[in-house]
Amino acid sequence: MDREPTISQDVTPKAVRRGLGRDALVASICGGVVALMVGASYAAVPFYNWFCRATGFNGTTQVATSAPATGPIARKIAVRFDSNVAPGLPWKFVPEQTEVEVNIGQVTTIYYTVTNQAARTTSGQAAYNVAPLTVGSYFEKINCFCFTEQTMAPGEKREMPVVFYVDPSIVNDHDNDGLGTITLSYTFYPVKDPVVKPLASGDDDKRKGNLQPPG
Repeated sequence: MDREPTISQDVTPKAVRRGLGRDALVASICGGVVALMVGASYAAVPFYNWFCRATGFNGTTQVATSAPATGPIARKIAVRFDSNVAPGLPWKFVPEQTEVEVNIGQVTTIYYTVTNQAARTTSGQAAYNVAPLTVGSYFEKINCFCFTEQTMAPGEKREMPVVFYVDPSIVNDHDNDGLGTITLSYTFYPVKDPVVKPLASGDDDKRKGNLQPPG
């Protein structure tokens, strides 16, 4: 005897169906957000670095091209200097002075001494910040070795200057009324693939001359 065709019926309650649809929608939205975050992560680091430089967030110092227009003021502040070397970089790195007292707005030059203790050429670049973190937007550097990658010959010793001032506008920030000391800290990190700098024209001519056979 032939069986009668079976008619399937959806016995899933409407509430369950609505719940499943909502879960699918949430999962779809979450997937889109994750994809967006992954794409944005490529731009996150440069944006974060720009944000820190612009705002002084996380103790990032500012870059100035000249002395402040208002000039130094009578209020003084102590600036301490800290130095660190990350593992993998065979350098000795110390400030020549551990602390100086300056007038706010006074342009000051201090020096760090760096020695390559390896028997080979090595390269590094410094990261920096100031403490307390809230003063980063007021600490202005006119010149600093941290702006460029540093390459040192075996056993080379070098003095590296830092030219800076504390922006006089800090006196208008009442959160820093009791500020007496700022610490400027550097850490040198190894550079595995240093940028090859082109030879100057004189050096290039000299190298070519060395390759020529004697006349």
